[in-house]
Amino acid sequence: MTKPLDGIKIIDFTHVQAGPACTQLLAWFGADVIKVERPGSGDVTRNQLRDIPDADALYFTMLNSNKKSLTLDTKKPEGKEVLEKLIRESDVLVENFGPGALDRMGFSWERLNELNPKMIVASVKGFSDGHHYDDLKVYENVAQCAGGAASTTGFWDGPPTISAAALGDSNTGMHLAIGILTALLGRDKTGKGQKVAVSMQDSVLNLCRVKLRDQQRLERVGYLEEYPQYPHGEFGDVVPRGGNAGGGGQPGWVLKCKGWETDSNAYIYFTIQGHAWEPICKALGKPEWIEDPAYKTAEARQPHIFEIFKTIEAWLADKTKFEAVDILRKFDIPCAPVLTMKELANDPSLRASGTIVEVPHKKRGSYLTVGSPIKFSDMKPEVTASPLLGEHTDEVLAGLGYSKQDIFNLREMKAV
Repeated sequence: MTKPLDGIKIIDFTHVQAGPACTQLLAWFGADVIKVERPGSGDVTRNQLRDIPDADALYFTMLNSNKKSLTLDTKKPEGKEVLEKLIRESDVLVENFGPGALDRMGFSWERLNELNPKMIVASVKGFSDGHHYDDLKVYENVAQCAGGAASTTGFWDGPPTISAAALGDSNTGMHLAIGILTALLGRDKTGKGQKVAVSMQDSVLNLCRVKLRDQQRLERVGYLEEYPQYPHGEFGDVVPRGGNAGGGGQPGWVLKCKGWETDSNAYIYFTIQGHAWEPICKALGKPEWIEDPAYKTAEARQPHIFEIFKTIEAWLADKTKFEAVDILRKFDIPCAPVLTMKELANDPSLRASGTIVEVPHKKRGSYLTVGSPIKFSDMKPEVTASPLLGEHTDEVLAGLGYSKQDIFNLREMKAV
């Protein structure tokens, strides 16, 4: 079956997480992604946090499925020549090098545009061009701090907190994939390529927009009525950390269930939305709360929201997180069990939908990875194993017109 991105050739000059997450997504949807790696070593994540000696680490395999690996020394003239041929035949080049690295390699935007005027050149950056920190090296947690996530995450009496979700890395990769697809559609209309760039700071801030909303509200009225600090606490001049409160304005909290004393994840997230108040009261066996003026409205409930949560926890005390959610969902109450990675890995629904997939690998054996989070009515993306280092070098070179003797010579020169 043809896929939407069949015929699109992508040079993947990325490493670690943000860039590879982008190119992997495009590979799932049919793009021919050629990962260009340094001979002998390749992407640094191939050997980071290894669990099997001499096999690619899960860090690499889970971000590089469906790709081809070409080893190429672009410092050698012969390697540069190969890259130039590849550029002429490709649609997109994706990179997450440090600032100026492509220029130093001899492949500035002007040179790339000269080689292929239709080329889309997509870059992951730490900060946008012209930013006063645009020369700063950025990793995941740096981006979370610079993008506003850390300052607004955690509890008000503790330090800023980093999220386990890859807000700086994979999130930036997803944004860049959208930019690349948009540029490809634009090229269909204009016939011209262009540069696309996404900064990690910008991507994190994009996910924190409700906190930027709250900053403006705070400056106008001096308090944030849906935060746990209201009405008993004091607000400063910046958006505070809100614990487990919901960002959408609906009071919510992580509540203990049966077994929490020995299971650190025996919890559910429980949200009290206005329209759900009556069903909540019925589910908890508190019908008298429905019309009680002290509980009837969100404004009335907020001063003693933690008393309400305490009552809910008492109701949860003899129920597991799964039993509790099974009861509450019948009342259409927004809630969810706090699921562990082990529970998610073994979730039959996620396996059936292709969100979690098991992939055979030539050296590792089978491993679990995430599949496409985007679902289509007419396509189910197939996830194949990440490539071994240089696995497709001969294939890619032959596709560029190199003979077997040429390929042998390039190997002798250690250019590939």
